[in-house]
Amino acid sequence: MEETIPGTGIPHIPQQRGTSPLEAAVRYAEERHWDVFPGTWLEAVDGVQRCSCGEPTCTVPGAHPACEDWATRATGSATAARRMWQQRPTASVLLPTGRTFDAIEVPETAGFLALARMERMGLSLGPVTLAPDRRMRFFVLPGAEVKVPGLVRRLGWSPRSLDLTALGEGAYVAAPPTRFGTRGAVQWARRPTPANRWLPDVEELVPPLAYACGRDR
Repeated sequence: MEETIPGTGIPHIPQQRGTSPLEAAVRYAEERHWDVFPGTWLEAVDGVQRCSCGEPTCTVPGAHPACEDWATRATGSATAARRMWQQRPTASVLLPTGRTFDAIEVPETAGFLALARMERMGLSLGPVTLAPDRRMRFFVLPGAEVKVPGLVRRLGWSPRSLDLTALGEGAYVAAPPTRFGTRGAVQWARRPTPANRWLPDVEELVPPLAYACGRDR
């Protein structure tokens, strides 16, 4: 169980030791059997960090796919991952959803509220990322994208009324230590461990997440 910040019930995010994108990508493929693929990277242009895509107004600089065929390039081979990041060591580390896991994306404030509630409920959780775009992604078993709308309706909400999104086939999440321009790096709110290798079903997480998103509106 994660530690919480005293007096708040909010899960404490531990200090995360520095890991290179290459080391992280290889570890995700080798230890978790997650598919990985390199995305864009940051380049210094006139002293300013800009996205390698060349778009000055890029909304997620250094943290999105670098090519259209990214889904076919994703690999679960640690050897292939090492080779790809050796070619571009600073490339972001992206994980396609809809394969070994889906992800439920919610605002950061709702995510922390839900985490505290899940801790009190004693729910088993998978890894959770916290990104500089102030969004949290909860890893769950594949198939969540199809289930979520019905689960939300069953709780009395319209799916469009909540800022709760299921990421499945054709989507991806940025993984630590990917950086979003100057805004900082993606972190693990709940890091991958042997204890959370088996992911929860989305049915267990939607009620507390929907409740938190409803309060956060």
